[in-house]
Order: sequence, then structure tokens, then C-alpha cells
Amino acid sequence: MTDALGAFLGWFVPAVVVFGVTALALGTIGWAIRRARRSPRALARAQDARTAAGSLLVRLDDAVGELDLEVSLSDALYGGTAPAELRRARMTAQHARDRAFADYTELTDASPEPAPAEAVRRANVVEARAREALTAIDLARGRYRDWLRAQSGAPAHVDTLRERAERLHAAIGDPDALVAELVERYDESEWRAASDAADGALRSLQSAEAHLDAADTVRDDPTRTALPDLAEAERALRTAEEQARALEESHRLVTQAAAALPTEFEAAREEIRGALAGLPALPPDASARLGAELRRAQDGLDALEPSSARHPTEAVARIARLRDRLDLAQGDARTAQERLRGARTALPGTLASARRALAQAEASVARPGTGPSARVRLAAARDELARARQASDPVEALDVGRRALRHAEDAAALADYDHLPGSAR
Repeated sequence: MTDALGAFLGWFVPAVVVFGVTALALGTIGWAIRRARRSPRALARAQDARTAAGSLLVRLDDAVGELDLEVSLSDALYGGTAPAELRRARMTAQHARDRAFADYTELTDASPEPAPAEAVRRANVVEARAREALTAIDLARGRYRDWLRAQSGAPAHVDTLRERAERLHAAIGDPDALVAELVERYDESEWRAASDAADGALRSLQSAEAHLDAADTVRDDPTRTALPDLAEAERALRTAEEQARALEESHRLVTQAAAALPTEFEAAREEIRGALAGLPALPPDASARLGAELRRAQDGLDALEPSSARHPTEAVARIARLRDRLDLAQGDARTAQERLRGARTALPGTLASARRALAQAEASVARPGTGPSARVRLAAARDELARARQASDPVEALDVGRRALRHAEDAAALADYDHLPGSAR
């Protein structure tokens, strides 16, 4: 028996040592591979890939804007008779841009963060799609320019755009009158956006007129082309139209917020009263927590009301956030009917706040040098706001509207960060 045990141990111990050493070696190799995959060098490669994809996405977004400008110019000058290929290319490019935006969002917002190798792979997909779309845009624009050179009629084109500029000037009227109305009644934070939009609209109209004058000087010279000045005039007219819409929207948001303030305050207080009435039915701990939150909400409303008349849009936005916190605090304590009623009363203020935040974000993102993250958030805010307006269920619309508000605020913050001195995108 002793000899058999000795023989077994003589075989078993070396085998254990061999298998143990092998397992340890394999474990060490696996650990080394995993560490290498998440080493500083691998992480740096992943970040470089994300940065490269984001930079190309910015180029694509700008190129889609330029293509849209050329489609608008062809509509203005040729009544929509430009090559259909240009319009198809714009639609294809917009879809490609939107899909790349979605892929980039999934890459940058993924939780948990993907492994460096996976991040590089997904960034390369975004980059490849963006490059493909840019190539298609360049091809379409090149063919469009060839078509333009074959056209004639510069005098008529100048007259067409000049008539459009005159109609726009008449439609804008006296923007200072709208701004003056806001200045008289509200704080500067409420009318500053409208004032900037009014100034921008007038400056853009002046720029358009200057380019049309320049185009007019070469309209009868066959050796020179007016197309560059016509394109710049179209760009300026589009900017003037956008600024005019921004002025009207700013004025409407402020005046509507001022008119809605009494309703917003009363709806918030009604929600607080309803929640207070339900406290006795809750467990003691839950009742104490919700009661404390309700008191903070009531104090917040009381502190906000005295200055709200001078800051109506800010007040509506703060009430919307306060009611958002109340929803979270109440949790499952409300019935379905109470949630529906609360959503119906909270929805107008939330949508108004989201529209205001979106307008501010668009102004921030429009600045040259804005990075991809801000542009992606802005696109998400637009999509969510459109969904909120179309939703038939008030509870769903309220949730989506709140997401639109957060995306718009994130877009503005990211754009502002991009323009800080020394910021790295």
C-alpha cells in the first residue's frame, strides 16, 4: 500500500505542479492581454479614433448645410428646375448625417464604456459613413456647379434675389419696436436674445444687399460671373430669415410666458396641495420625506413669485424643474389619474421651457468651431421636442419634453465649453 501511495504521489505531485504552472501562465497571459487592451496606449488610440470621427462628423454637418444652401439657391434662381440629383443628394446626406449622429451618440454615451478596441471599431464605422457621405456630397456639388456654369440669365437672377430681399425687409418691418416692447417690461435676460436676433437680421439684410450690388456690377459682363456674390447673397438672406424667426420666437416665448405665469403658479400649488392631502395615507418615513420636499417646493414658489413678472420665461422654466422634482419625490404615491392630471397641467410650461432652451442652444451651436457632441445633443433636442409635440399621451409627452429640455441645455453647455480658450474637443 505504501509503495502504491508513493507511486501515486510520484505521479500526482508533478502533474499538479505542471497543471498549476500552466494555469498560472495562462492566467498571467490573459491578465496581460486584458491589461494591454485597456492600457494607456489603447485608451489613447480609442480617444484619438473618437476625436477623428467627431471631426469628420463636424465636416459632414457643415457640408450638409452648404448643400442645403445650394438647393435653396437653385430654388430661388431657377424655380426648382435645377438637377434633381442635387435634391436627392441633400436628402441622402441628411439621412447619413443623422445616422452618423446616432452612432456617435451610442459610442460616446455608452454605459459601461466599451473596451478600447470596440470603441475604435465603432468610431471607424462612424468615420467611414461620414467619408462616404462627404464623397457623395462633393460629387453632387461638382455636377451642380457644372450645370450652373452652363446656365445664363444673371440679370434675372439678381432681380429675383433682390425682390426676395425686399419682401423679407417688408416682412421684418421695424424689429426695434418688438424689442422696445420687451425692454420696457422685462429684464435684459429676457429680451437680449430678441435684440441680438433683430440686429443679426438687419446686418444680414445689409450684407445680402451689398452682394447683390456687387453681382449687379458684372451682370452684363460675359467675362465675369456673378454666381459667387449670388451665393453669398442667398446665404445672407437665409441667415436674415433665421434671425427674423428667432426674433419672433423670442418675443412670443416671453409674452406667452408672462401670460401663463398665474396658471403655472396655481397649477404647481394645486399639485402641492394634492400631495399634502395624501401624506396621511403614506408610511411614516415616506410621508416625512415627501413632506419635506413639498415644503421646499412651496418655499421655492414663494421666493420665485415676486420677481417672476420681470423674468417670465426663467420663472416658467424654474416652475417646470420644480414640478419635475415633485414628480420624482411622489414616485408611486400618485394614482394614474393624478399622474395624468399633473402631466396635462405641467406640459405647457415644460414645452415652453424646452423651446426657449432649444433657441438658446441653436444660437450657441451656430458659432464656428462648435464640436460634434454639442451638434449631436442639439439634433437630439430637436427630435425629442418634435416627438413631445406629436405625442397623444400627456404623460409620455411630458417625459419626452423634459428630455428635450435636458438635451438642449446640454447642447448649449457643450457649445460654450467648445469655445472656452484652450478647450480640446
